Amino acid sequence: MQITMEIIDRLAGVLRSGLDFGPRVGIILGTGLGGLADAVVKPKVFPYQDLPDWPQSTVQGHAGRLVAGFLEGQAVLVMQGRIHYYEGYSMAQVTLPVRVMQRLGVEILIVTNAAGAINPDFNPGDVMLILDNLNLACMAGLNPLVGPNLDAFGPRFPDMSQAYDRQLCALARQAAVAAGIDLKEGVYVGLSGPSFETPADLRFLRLAGADAVGMSTVPEVIVARHGGTRVLGLSGISNKANLDGNTMTTHEEVLEAGKVLVPKLEALVRGVLRAL
Repeated sequence: MQITMEIIDRLAGVLRSGLDFGPRVGIILGTGLGGLADAVVKPKVFPYQDLPDWPQSTVQGHAGRLVAGFLEGQAVLVMQGRIHYYEGYSMAQVTLPVRVMQRLGVEILIVTNAAGAINPDFNPGDVMLILDNLNLACMAGLNPLVGPNLDAFGPRFPDMSQAYDRQLCALARQAAVAAGIDLKEGVYVGLSGPSFETPADLRFLRLAGADAVGMSTVPEVIVARHGGTRVLGLSGISNKANLDGNTMTTHEEVLEAGKVLVPKLEALVRGVLRAL
């Protein structure tokens, strides 16, 4: 399915007609992290199924709704559940919500995800500030910008040298100190999924410089940067590195880790929003 400006503007119009404010900050919540949306004040909820052409979340741990409102005084638009390529959608569909956010005037995008540890020093329950990403799925041809360029958003060849905004990273570090959170930092690698990685995959990715791995986020960041949106990325570490093949990774494990991670992510996001 080709995503056109008509589709984007129709969706933006539906949301705009239901809001009496313009969101400044967009937040995408990863697997098991949807509880953060419950903190939004004066929420206005838009179920995905009520939005024309909006792709539907099919994965456990993704509620499938937009929550608009206020958090720490900032007007926010929160995706309680994201869309994944492995669900059968095109990369253009996966990133359609980011395009709609940009059309609504969102200036900052906070992306969160549940990620597996690759760095052996990371443990379940840790939060990693994403400093950069390794773009394996998109390197292999699944870039969301493939096809006609949407000139209204950005150039044909956008720069990705500072995909994750350095000022926002600094605010996240300050928020971590204030909240007493041991914030890890590193490189996130995005794969297409849905199978979890083999030990050989993980050893290869570690040699390539990755610290955490997941099945999302990178396409959203590419589209955000193409449209000039500033990005902050946070990975919730859901499982230990399985570099030797002696342990198994399950989706249930990822969901369970979210219960520990949500309070930490909420503290970090609130701290960053307060500082904006």
